[in-house]
Amino acid sequence: MNSPYTFYEFFAGGGMVRAGLGQGWRCLFANDFDHRKCSTYKANWGDAEIKHGDVRDLSVRDLPGSPDLVWASFPCQDLSLAGGGAGLKGERSGTFWPFWDLMKSLMADGRAPTLITLENVCGTLTSHQGRDFAAICEAFSKEGYKVGAVVIDAAYFVPQSRPRLFFIGIHGDALIPEDLVSLGPADMWHTRALKTAYKKLDPVVRSNWLWWNISTPAPRSKNFSDFVEENPESVKWHSAQETKQLLAMMSEVNLEKVREAKRTGRKMVGTIYKRTRRDEFGRKVQRAEVRFDGIAGCLRTPAGGSSRQLIIVVEGKKVRSRLISTLETARLMGLEDSYILPQNYNEAYHLTGDGVVAPVVSHLASHVFRPLLILNQKLKSERAAA
Repeated sequence: MNSPYTFYEFFAGGGMVRAGLGQGWRCLFANDFDHRKCSTYKANWGDAEIKHGDVRDLSVRDLPGSPDLVWASFPCQDLSLAGGGAGLKGERSGTFWPFWDLMKSLMADGRAPTLITLENVCGTLTSHQGRDFAAICEAFSKEGYKVGAVVIDAAYFVPQSRPRLFFIGIHGDALIPEDLVSLGPADMWHTRALKTAYKKLDPVVRSNWLWWNISTPAPRSKNFSDFVEENPESVKWHSAQETKQLLAMMSEVNLEKVREAKRTGRKMVGTIYKRTRRDEFGRKVQRAEVRFDGIAGCLRTPAGGSSRQLIIVVEGKKVRSRLISTLETARLMGLEDSYILPQNYNEAYHLTGDGVVAPVVSHLASHVFRPLLILNQKLKSERAAA
């Protein structure tokens, strides 16, 4: 049975968008620059669709068929608040432009996708005082697409704090179900920073703007402790001395969190990130900062100085700690335990930390993409029959 919807996945990584879309979708083409990520993609999905290489080297001849959806999670490093600030002029985040040139070639070839979705960090909203956000919206508008953006925190779906920005563009000739757009922003999906960035848009671009009205997800049923392995294969529990050294890196505020966890009398699972802070004398020191709110911190790629997330387990007076396992990072991205990860720890952490949370994609597919495509496929069939 053929899947009713087709898609391309650019900057595909390990295919987490594909995992989120599910079996009702058929991938026509996928691409990534990182050969290690392509190897993981092939291990999970086969090698028929993935093409390893720089998006700058692709041409419209490489793209088969006519996709309903094109998804691109282009690199975030130059747009991240922790990055160098190069924005869309940067070497990595600037790959948006050759990707968009490829989309324009696809449109000129008569194969314009109904939907184009981009995913990136929320720093895109403020990069270059909002000019990078405006440039992306203008790119959609110039090619006859209406566009809106939403900020979705993965914590609605998995126990990981991971807000991300999603641009959802729809071809100007397509119909939109009335209940999918609203007259103004919704607090759940449209943050203050997003509304500020919208106000800076050119009036012509604003005339093509959509306030997407996305259904509220069901309450999340699991906390981070439900994802934790007792006997992980990819990491080992710290020695008592290593845990003691970790606790010694905590400020009084964070040590009090550990004491409070002990006082509960229950098994408490928290996460830790090491961060550089200034002490009372203004000196830079490395601190271990802990949270016990049932949510993991945002997974980051272990590059550019970012630390890897740790786990702390408090049971009465006993305190244990270790690095988060690769399987736990995959679970935090909404992947099944059967998903094949790289054997190397850093490669697996990089793959998951650089990915898209699959249940977020599933929610967008169920509540935005499918209703749009169902309506427009019905219209197309009616026109063909007339």
